[in-house]
Amino acid sequence: MGGRGAGRGRRFGAGRIILLGVSVLLGVAVAIVGARLVGDALDRAGIEAFYAAPAQDGADAAPMPGTLIRSEALPGAPFDARAWRVMYWTTDVHGDPVPVTGTVIVPVGAAPDAGRTVLAWGHPTTGTAPECAPSRGFDPFIGIEGLRMMLDRGYTVVATDYVGMGTTAADSYLIGVTAGNSMLDGVRAARSLPLAQAGSSVVLWGHSQGGQAALFAAEQAADYAPELTIEAVAVAAPAADLSALMGSHLDDVSGATIGSYAFQAYAQVYAGRGAELDGVLTPAAIAILPEMNRLCLLSHLGELHAIAEPVVGDFFSADPTKTAPWAQLLAENSAGGRAFDAPLFVAQGADDALVLPADTERFVAHEEGLGMRIEYRRVPLADHGTIAYLSLPWLDAWLDAQGV
Repeated sequence: MGGRGAGRGRRFGAGRIILLGVSVLLGVAVAIVGARLVGDALDRAGIEAFYAAPAQDGADAAPMPGTLIRSEALPGAPFDARAWRVMYWTTDVHGDPVPVTGTVIVPVGAAPDAGRTVLAWGHPTTGTAPECAPSRGFDPFIGIEGLRMMLDRGYTVVATDYVGMGTTAADSYLIGVTAGNSMLDGVRAARSLPLAQAGSSVVLWGHSQGGQAALFAAEQAADYAPELTIEAVAVAAPAADLSALMGSHLDDVSGATIGSYAFQAYAQVYAGRGAELDGVLTPAAIAILPEMNRLCLLSHLGELHAIAEPVVGDFFSADPTKTAPWAQLLAENSAGGRAFDAPLFVAQGADDALVLPADTERFVAHEEGLGMRIEYRRVPLADHGTIAYLSLPWLDAWLDAQGV
């Protein structure tokens, strides 16, 4: 009788210890989240001044790509990490210097003698307006898919906003060269921040729009940023073949939404090549472009679709994949124009209704035909929104296999 009572007492004591431990862990988690929220709120102070575009004197020499314009520490950094909001110079598709913004995050602790491997992140579509830039968001880290894993691997993480987001430069939506340059120059900018501990070894990782950016960065790195060593490239549901992407969505709301972003950007960037909107879009489509382009994708998806749905089926006046100069522009901004030396990881959701699995598989076959080393993962049940996160276990193992 006394033994059984003692056993119950020990079990009760153990239960109290477990509950106390859980309570402590929950308390720590709440404290961390609370600190992040307070930090995120502090990050908003003076934000408009930070994003003011720098003055350029035409008499001055063009700034070096990757030159840091300004930076500020972000109090709301992820746990066990430091972070900064940055503005730096990059080069657009015409070779002109343009400012671009982004975020740099580095784990706390000592770095290797050669500096940390830099993970350059290319985000999926968030919109095209300056306010849609991830670094301007209340939590500028939440959309960096795999951030915790990358910090735990010891990487310095650099997340560009892309040109035209954050700042008021011309939009660069799905302009491959400009987007790729902004990723590479983000690495250069991070290397000028001493506390970022950034070395010259680089891993490129991008999702959707960011997949296109990462692929272009890899293709042009040897010429554009020869001081950097691209160790590995990983993409999830990449917008690799723009002709296939647009051709798959000529008569649905996705085509109208993506088209509103892309064709306005192309009309600005390629105006000198005859990229007139009325050559491929109906008057009804052209009329909604200003309203569509002021809205951010993630926070206004319902509103975007409400605006676009009335013109579905009446958005394109001609097939842009078969109409000059749009067909050539889409081809130029599709990845796969040249091989690169780094190994390539490609993840594709089996249930992706935006970037279709068949299109990604054709791209993979094309890259293999160039002699590329490719690991391809088709992930069951993953769709366009979930593929980057659901592929992280395979990506983590693949990075281990590459020794980076």
